[in-house]
Formats: sequence, C-alpha cells, structure tokens
Amino acid sequence: MKFIDEDAVRRLLQMKELIPAMAVALSDLSSKKAVQPVRMVLPVAEHKGFLGVMPAYNDALGAKIVTFYPHNKNMHTHHGVIMLFEPETGKPIAVIDGRLITEMRTAAASAMATDLLARRDASVMAIIGSGVQAHSHLEAISLVREIAEVRVWSPRNAQAFADTHDGVKVAKSPDAAVAGADIVVVATSSETPVLSGSWLSPGTHINAVGANRPTWRELDDGALAASKIFVDSREAAVVESGDIIAAGHIFAEIGEVVAGVRRGRESETEITLFKSLGAAVEDIAAADLVYQKTSHAEVS
Repeated sequence: MKFIDEDAVRRLLQMKELIPAMAVALSDLSSKKAVQPVRMVLPVAEHKGFLGVMPAYNDALGAKIVTFYPHNKNMHTHHGVIMLFEPETGKPIAVIDGRLITEMRTAAASAMATDLLARRDASVMAIIGSGVQAHSHLEAISLVREIAEVRVWSPRNAQAFADTHDGVKVAKSPDAAVAGADIVVVATSSETPVLSGSWLSPGTHINAVGANRPTWRELDDGALAASKIFVDSREAAVVESGDIIAAGHIFAEIGEVVAGVRRGRESETEITLFKSLGAAVEDIAAADLVYQKTSHAEVS
C-alpha cells in the first residue's frame, strides 16, 4: 500500500488537468454513474470542530476522512486523508494526504463552473476571503478566463494576499470589491452573510465555497433571490448548505450542465451562482490522478 504525502501531491497534481477531471466526476454524479452518499459529519463540540467521512465509487473506489476546525489559528482549518481501494477486490492500495487535494479540487470545480456559467468576456474578479481557497481560486479561474483585474477584501489578511500576487488590489470594503465585478469568489469561514445582492452587477457569476453547515450563511437573501443557482449535489446541498436551505430552490446540478441535460447561462445579464459544498467524487477523482501518476512513474 502506498503512502503519498502532501509534497508528493503538490508535485504530481496539476490544476490544468484537475479542472476537466472535476467536470467528468460531477457529470457522473449527476447521471448516477457515480455512487456517493451524503457525507457523515460528526461534531467535535468541545473543540468547535467537525469530522467528515466521504466515500465514493466512480471507477476509482475510496473515501476521504476530513476534519474542519474553522477557528484554527496559524494552522490550516482543513486536514484529511484519502484512502483508495482496488475496486475489484476491496484491497487498500493507497493512503494520500487530503489537505492539498481538498484545496485544489474545490478551486478546480469552481473554475469548471466558471467556464460554463460566466460570460465569455468576464475579466474582473472579486475575492471575498484571503485564505487558501482565495489563492487556489485565483490560480484556477485564471486558467479559464483572461482576468485583467483582481480585487480582494477580507477583514484581516487581504494585504498579505495581495502582496503574494502581482496586480491584485486590496479593496476598502466588500461592496467596493464586488462593484462591477464579472466573477465573484466567496471563500470565507463566516457563519453570517458577507455578500449582498445589492452589490451585484447584471451578468455576474458567483462561486461560493464556504458556509458548509445548515445554519451558516455566506450570501444574503437578496443575492440568493437574484441568482440562478447551481450546486454540485442537490442531495447534499438541501441538507448541508444554509444558503441553499434559505433559497429554497436549485436550478440544476453543475454536472447536468456539463452533460447538456440542463442549460447554464441563458443571457448576458442573468446572475449565476455555483454553490459548492465539495463532493467525495471530486476527492476520489483527484486522488486517483495522483495515484496513477505514481504508478506510471514506477513503471518508467
């Protein structure tokens, strides 16, 4: 059985190949080719954390065990491992560090959704949040659109984020960041709304990747009411996402758009929203990419 650490994942996993892999994984989830239950989440109330178990089978077979401690300081909020098994026998074949995979597959899924839903001429991006997902989303979305301007806002670390990326501007407020933006990324640990619908311009596309508990929100009622809403999994979103529960409706799974079963953007002025909770099929697909590369390296 192989043990693959984060440094190896960083060497082997490329965002440009992960984006199309997320399209396949989520299309297979929507078509029921992939098998994936809703994740089991165990609260660790004493330490304000959560432990999640996320199994899936879609050619590759495995499960991610992930922790989420949103109040961690000077340490990542997410940690995890992904276990892969041989589908034919059930034999364990790999244990792979899951932290970076989680970071990268989340951004890759958003980039895939952005490619499907954002206007083709979208070039101004606003990012609310300045953690690992802000960094990975900037990298991933820049692969699917020519981004000419990036604005970031967060209550603490926006300047540090901007200092690590050429040309990124720090906005004075979240509404200043969002005003006139074509693409908005909301990647925070907030439990209350940080994006207002009144700030959005016609034709905006939103990727919202935080607020992954049923009582948490990133988006206010106005943003939800204004948006055509897409999710990675209906089954998960209606029980896990406070934003989707508040909205009370979903237009489509993004995998249905990939497959051509449902339409994506239908006008230059409509506002689209991809609410991402993260799906086990994404983790298993990403982990399998890493595993296959290690196998090929050994052969060569």
